[in-house]
Amino acid sequence: MPGQPRADNRPPYARIAAFYRDLISSGELSPGDLLPSIRGLADHWEVSTATADRAMKLLRDEKLVQGIPGVGTEVMARPVSLASGAERHDRSSRTQSSWGVGEKSSGHTAGIVAAPDDVAYAFGIDPGDDVIRRSRVYRDVHGIVSHSTSWIPAEFAGVLPELAKSERLKGGLSLDLIARTTGRKVVQRVDEETARIANASDLELLELEAGTVAAILVLTARFLDADGELLEYGVDLGAPGRTRRTTSEVVR
Repeated sequence: MPGQPRADNRPPYARIAAFYRDLISSGELSPGDLLPSIRGLADHWEVSTATADRAMKLLRDEKLVQGIPGVGTEVMARPVSLASGAERHDRSSRTQSSWGVGEKSSGHTAGIVAAPDDVAYAFGIDPGDDVIRRSRVYRDVHGIVSHSTSWIPAEFAGVLPELAKSERLKGGLSLDLIARTTGRKVVQRVDEETARIANASDLELLELEAGTVAAILVLTARFLDADGELLEYGVDLGAPGRTRRTTSEVVR
């Protein structure tokens, strides 16, 4: 069994939970792995069974582990990290799919609609002008990951009518189809991340009960071609409790 971490001032149950949380986060413990029994934890950490159980309850509340009667405490599959529009575009370029590991999408809807104020501002058009709106919901085993909307210039509906049809696109994302059909490729992306308390519209899109008070992440992405023209404006609403994780190489 791994050794104990160095002493700190946290209560014993919090230290135990932190130790196994770190092992799960690092991947040293994988989904399906079993943690020691409550009695085994108590003996190893020299604490009461009540303290050991409190530590496991903390991890259960965080959806990191689950108790299986007669078996023990099992590491759960981790929720998918919230991806930005740029990351989904990169993924699609490699795999022809925007899905992350364990993800699926549903509720694909599309059509030509009147541009709301924020979308009109992004495209430099008048509010109410025509624009293509494509939306879908990404889910994993834990529920909704995000609600994603792609706003696309209405002119593309003439050469790619499928962009305005309520069905999942074949052959990649909208930007992939636009590039292959028109030759206009993304050469610059601008990503922004903000947090806010979900409004009534957000709650409906994320299938949350009206009146729920929850903080959500809002990820926007602007995809520009070589002439600086906006090809797509993406907006992702992250479900409450979802995290953003990015990995960067450190240059020394």
